[in-house]
Amino acid sequence: MILTSAEMKALEERACAAGATPTALMEEAGATMAAAVRQFFPEPGKCVVFFGKGHNGGDALVAARHLARRGWKVELQPVFEPEAWSALTVRKHREFRELQTGVTVAPRQESGAAFVVLDGLLGIGAGGPLREPIRAAAREINRLRTRENATVFALDLPTGLDADTGAADDDCVAADFTLTVGFAKAGLLADAATRYVGRLAVLPLAELSARADASDFDTVATASELSPLLPRRAFDRHKGECGRVGIVAGSPGLTGAAVLCAEACVHAGAGLVTLYGTPEIYPLIAGRIAPEVMVKEAASYLDVLDGRHDVLAVGPGLGTDREPELLKLIQRAPQPMIIDADALNILARRTDLLARCAGPRLLTPHPGEMARLDPASPSRTRTETVREFARRYPVTLLLKGARTIVGEAAQPLSYNSTGNPGMATGGMGDVLTGVCAALAGQGLSLYDAARLGAWLGGRAAELAVFDNAESEESLTATHVIARLGAACKNLRAGCW
Repeated sequence: MILTSAEMKALEERACAAGATPTALMEEAGATMAAAVRQFFPEPGKCVVFFGKGHNGGDALVAARHLARRGWKVELQPVFEPEAWSALTVRKHREFRELQTGVTVAPRQESGAAFVVLDGLLGIGAGGPLREPIRAAAREINRLRTRENATVFALDLPTGLDADTGAADDDCVAADFTLTVGFAKAGLLADAATRYVGRLAVLPLAELSARADASDFDTVATASELSPLLPRRAFDRHKGECGRVGIVAGSPGLTGAAVLCAEACVHAGAGLVTLYGTPEIYPLIAGRIAPEVMVKEAASYLDVLDGRHDVLAVGPGLGTDREPELLKLIQRAPQPMIIDADALNILARRTDLLARCAGPRLLTPHPGEMARLDPASPSRTRTETVREFARRYPVTLLLKGARTIVGEAAQPLSYNSTGNPGMATGGMGDVLTGVCAALAGQGLSLYDAARLGAWLGGRAAELAVFDNAESEESLTATHVIARLGAACKNLRAGCW
């Protein structure tokens, strides 16, 4: 559910009218924020808390108190003199100081310990250009991030970002994580806001969730929303019930894409995976693929129609040499099909076929491929692009990017929340295709497979960096495949 600032304020007013108190809401918000910080940084470190005079500052102080209780060394950085603080902010500051933990200004921790900054300067009620002393504080937060490698958590939204439009002040805080309370605010999903929002985590508040009607709203994909799509398996389940997936991928010089797609499909739970290769690449693929993948030589892509498959994935590393065969396969296959990469580039010349396909189709373009499918898309926002394409064609569309969007007619748009900049490297799309195919093979609709597949791939990428095995620079698609299992466990655990 995605709300404007006015809708969020109205929801808070309804909660208070029904008996919730601002103090209780603040306590729940701050405690949940602290829990989210600890999810991403399980071991205590140093936390610098910048807080303003209003309720956003109070949230930050509650979060600081909970972190201090967990062994974090917390440094408070008030921006205004105490006489300017709201009554709740004064109260939460006093409660923090009453802790018997000896919390004072702390030196930097030993090398390797977490160093985080909480941005609790302004909430959704603020508007217009930043003014002093808030502007100076925002600059200092950005300095700590760039010069001292601090990880910045924006509380509810980054200071300097408009909650409704996503317009950013010149000194807007650039957060690594934004912990938005209750529901996502519309401005956080704007294209230009992504670089300031970073990883988006939606932190539910029970009092608000109980009074919200999410039926007509677009949504941010979260673990709590998606986990029912991947239930625990029955003890007597067998491979035939987990999906027979056929993959058409690879060409001379691009066999790696086929391998990544097939192996991701296996690791995402598909029961039986068959990779089809043309005669010129069959021996190359057969010699390097994981033993769990069956490899078949296909003189024609249309041979795949004779196979027994629940779902097909077509396109990674395919090349464009066999366009007529591929278009016939896309049109004739009765199974659900994930279409990616070169298959999209071929389809871009015949998008009219999408209205005549024998089965449901999921398209997974990156922005360049999207521009070929829809030449008007570069002039639109990403949201407009997905909404319009899903209106025109009877397909599911997954538009990749730092904030992947999934759309389908008669379904709400779904914005993915997971991932990191390390995913900006080759092969990630091939992995996503394999994961979506595996999920569709296990019975998910293409819309649900796309939403869940994007979340799992992004979470797997996060885990590779969080466990200190990789950096954003060293992250590869192979690392993501290796952590898909851990991502599934995180999904069931309800991580943010």
